[in-house]
Amino acid sequence: MPSSPPAPHTPQPLRVAVLGAWHVHTDDYARSVLAHPGTELVAVWDDDAERGRAAADRLGAPFVPDLAELLAGGSAAGRVDGVTVTTSTVAHREVIGAAVSAGVHVFTEKLLAPTVAECTELLAEAERTGAVVVVSLPRLYAGCTAAVREVVDSGRLGRVTYARVRLSHEGAVTGWLPDRFFDPAPSVGGALTDLGCHPVYLVQLLLGARPDTVTAVYASVTGRAVEDNAVVVASYPGGVIGVAEASFSSPTPFTIDVFGTEGTVSWTDAPGRLTATGAAFRSAEQDDDGAPVLLPVSEDSPGAFAQWVDHIRSGTRAEENTSRAVELTRLVVAANRAAAEQRAVPLD
Repeated sequence: MPSSPPAPHTPQPLRVAVLGAWHVHTDDYARSVLAHPGTELVAVWDDDAERGRAAADRLGAPFVPDLAELLAGGSAAGRVDGVTVTTSTVAHREVIGAAVSAGVHVFTEKLLAPTVAECTELLAEAERTGAVVVVSLPRLYAGCTAAVREVVDSGRLGRVTYARVRLSHEGAVTGWLPDRFFDPAPSVGGALTDLGCHPVYLVQLLLGARPDTVTAVYASVTGRAVEDNAVVVASYPGGVIGVAEASFSSPTPFTIDVFGTEGTVSWTDAPGRLTATGAAFRSAEQDDDGAPVLLPVSEDSPGAFAQWVDHIRSGTRAEENTSRAVELTRLVVAANRAAAEQRAVPLD
C-alpha cells in the first residue's frame, strides 16, 4: 500500500516573556500571548522585583530577576524567542535595546521610545540582529478606521479640510489609573503621550504623517504633575487642520470626524455607528434633507499582536507599523514641546 503523506509540520510555539509590569496593559498583552495558538508565556521580568513577582503570580509564569540572563536564555525559563514590553516609557530605549541586541523579537506598548533618534537606533539594531519589532497601534487595524479611510480615499467628501479624533477615559478622576502614570519622569508625559497616541496616529493616517506645524494645549483637571486633558492641533498644507484630543478625566465615546467640501463622515463607538452626509451618499430615492446616512463597517483586520507573530513566522518585517510608530513619536515630541513653550512648533 502507498504510504500516507506526512502530516504537516506544526511549528513549536514562540516562547514569550513579559518585560515590565509598569503599564496598565501588561496583563492585556500577556493574555494575548496566552490566547494565541502560536505563543506561550514563559517568564515575567520587572526592574521592581515586588511588582514583577505580583505580575508573575497573576499570570502563572515564573519571575526572573535578571534581564540579561533571561534574554540570553540562561535562566530557569529557558529560551526566549520574543517579549512583550510594558515597562515605563522612559525605560523603552534600554529594555527594548537589550532585547533586540540579543536577537529577541519585541512587541511593545507605545511609544516605541521617547525620541525619534532613539526609535531609529532601536530599529537599526533590530534590523542588524533580525529581531522583529511591532508597536501596539491597535486602532490602525479596526474596521471603523478602515471604513472611514475608505470614504476619505473615495473622494466622496470632496477636498478634506478637517479631521478630529477623540479618545478619553475617567482614570484620573476615579482613581483606577495608577499614580505612576502622573509622574513625568517614567511616563515622559500624560494623557497625550499615553492615551493620545491613538488619536495622533489616526489623524496622521487620515491627513498625513507630517503636518507643517503643531500646537497643543495641556491642562490638569486633577492638579497632577502631567496633563490629564489635552488637545493637539496639526496644521497641514492648504489650510487643512487635524485635531487629536485625549483625556484621563472624562468617559466620552471614541469618535472620528472627517469634514470635506462636499460631505462628512463620522464614527462613534457608542453605539458603534458610521454615518455620512453629502450628496454622494444619498440615493435617488432619498430626500435631500441633509440627514446622516448609515454606512457599513467592515470587520477588524488581524491585530498588532497577531501580525507580530505572523512576521516572526514568515521572516518579514513590520515596516509600515514601525514607520508609523516613528512618525507618531515625532509628532508627540513636537506636541509636548508646543504645550511647554506655548507656541506652534514645526516638525523636525
